[in-house]
Amino acid sequence: MTKRAFRSSFLLLLSLMLLSCAERYQVYVSARAEGGGTGSKKDPFSTIEAARDHVRKKRVLGERGNYAIILREGDYFIREALRFTEQDSGLQILPYRDERVTFKGSISIDPSSILPVSGTEKDQLSGEEKGGDILMVPLKELNITDYGTLHPVGFQRPVTPAGMELFIDGQPGQLARWPNDSMIAIGKVLDRGAVAAEGDQSNRGAVFTYETEQPSGWSTPEEIWISGYFRYGWADDAIGLASIDTVKKMITTLHPHRYGFESGKPWSRWYAYNVKEEMDMAGEYYIDREEGILYFFNPGSVGEIELSLLEEPFIVMNGSVDVTIRGILFENSRLNGVELQGTRRCIIKECTFRNLGGYAISIQDSTTPSADGMLLASRENGVVNCTIHNTGRGGVILSGGDRQTLEPGLNYVENCSIHDFNRIAKTYCGAVTISGVGNRITHNEIYNSPHVAILLTGNDHLIEYNEIDHVCLETDDVGAIYYGRNPSERSNIVRYNYIHDLGDNFRTTAVYHDDGACGMTVHGNIFYRAGRFPVLIGGGSDNSYTNNIFIDCQVAIKVDNRMEAFEWAKGMIAPGGVIEQRLAEIRHDQPPYSVRYPELANYWNEDPAFPKRNRVDRNLFVNVNQVILKVHEGVNANKPFLDFTRDNWITHEDPGFVDKENQNFTLRPGSAVFEKIPRFEPVPFEKMGRETDQ
Repeated sequence: MTKRAFRSSFLLLLSLMLLSCAERYQVYVSARAEGGGTGSKKDPFSTIEAARDHVRKKRVLGERGNYAIILREGDYFIREALRFTEQDSGLQILPYRDERVTFKGSISIDPSSILPVSGTEKDQLSGEEKGGDILMVPLKELNITDYGTLHPVGFQRPVTPAGMELFIDGQPGQLARWPNDSMIAIGKVLDRGAVAAEGDQSNRGAVFTYETEQPSGWSTPEEIWISGYFRYGWADDAIGLASIDTVKKMITTLHPHRYGFESGKPWSRWYAYNVKEEMDMAGEYYIDREEGILYFFNPGSVGEIELSLLEEPFIVMNGSVDVTIRGILFENSRLNGVELQGTRRCIIKECTFRNLGGYAISIQDSTTPSADGMLLASRENGVVNCTIHNTGRGGVILSGGDRQTLEPGLNYVENCSIHDFNRIAKTYCGAVTISGVGNRITHNEIYNSPHVAILLTGNDHLIEYNEIDHVCLETDDVGAIYYGRNPSERSNIVRYNYIHDLGDNFRTTAVYHDDGACGMTVHGNIFYRAGRFPVLIGGGSDNSYTNNIFIDCQVAIKVDNRMEAFEWAKGMIAPGGVIEQRLAEIRHDQPPYSVRYPELANYWNEDPAFPKRNRVDRNLFVNVNQVILKVHEGVNANKPFLDFTRDNWITHEDPGFVDKENQNFTLRPGSAVFEKIPRFEPVPFEKMGRETDQ
């Protein structure tokens, strides 16, 4: 036998051996299986739990190696969380080839169970003036009795499961509301209600008036909820009603708002929902919990009707290592999609999450001890090439890393599309909420949200090559990328992002260093029509802006000395205030912080109320009416809050973009900026956003 023939035979034998091993370690599941099964391709298990337990038994018997749970095409109706632990490491969960696999937290309604209201004793809910008919589903007769609970939802409210939701042909419905697509002003406030933020824990509801006639026609005010911005434009809330006085046109709420009610601000507005008389648009619905009947406005054609039931995540992993979940659609549940707790190198890839009541994915350190009693840290986990939309809260909670030691978590969200989030809770639920140390958000597209895109706490995070647009659409005092009130959160990098077309009704910004936030590097970004002012430095220090491009802005950078000038902010740096508390948590004047951040060790010795060492260098400002807006008061009002160098260029002419009209902001090689700012680096506009070739 020649050497070539021997090598070919050897490679063939090796391939057959590997194929044999691969078959041996594959376990099959089919949603269409009737029960039992052996886990083979021809005789699959009927549940994922059975496959998981089968793999566990194999490992107990000594069969080591990586396993794959192969899911055949179909809908998997999940009624309780699928739980995996450290014994399930080295595992893949994925569809067979390109078959469509869906995890559903819902129940499907047989079309024959959908009945018209017209001509029944419920006919008063319908009517020609609504432009169509109301349909109903007798849930109780179908043995569907878990309708969930409506909870107060909003700023600083605990995360709770959503109530039962209706989904029509894959689109979330809307609990019947008024107005349909807007809000109305809060009238005269007769009683602010209990204000917990000021120490009033009496739980007393608020009382306010209304001008319109509409609420006078609502027959069950005790079932109605209102959502809105009751005092501040950055603090949403949703609370129940106690009563409506139709004579005095006065509403009394069942629950208080944390900050109390106030009227007169442009954002002081509300809308009502769960109002059975207001079903007048396609997709609006109401659940009569007492009689067990679902009503919804006929959208014209009704295909698939589904109702959410699952109040747990679809999948919970605690302590697992090297697990990959790929190619699965998760939809129609009342809470989060997947939770990773204390996991390592677990990847969620090419999955879609939609129509959830909470977040899509949560990656955090464990809260439950492992087998050896340890609380495990989450490290090197990733969310890759996923699509997330129509979530009740945000997209991904991305945590990991040790803030005491500054050891990085190395978790990441990469090449994902996250949009149309915050259906239920409107504020401080980011497309990505990043915390801990050393995690990254890379090459994502994020759009369509009332509030923040990225909510940041912690150190050494990297936010790069993302496209963020049409966020901050209805809130005030908000940033697309937001962090604040902790000067120890340093060395975060925001670079090469394209942030554009943000809401500008109120005080909106692209990067918001709030209430003394420090130590961020912002480099090579493009800010185009990026809010009221793309940058807001609220009293902090050591923030660097280099090589950025600002285009078509009224104001580019706003800076203030709030910590020394404004009464509401002075308390933050007062003895015992929030800044002192947060610096004490990490012992800012001891290693590793005092070594990594020498300026932080001297925080209290260098006039912490005054913003310092904020540098603006080598930036291009195109068609910007006011480059720097300095809001200042007090003894240091005349001191500079920024080091604005000579190497910035301000122009009202096109500096040489490839195609400004079509938002191609790549600079031609001969652009004047390279002459005006000799050290200006080309900004990689073409690399920003999601990469389509992955």
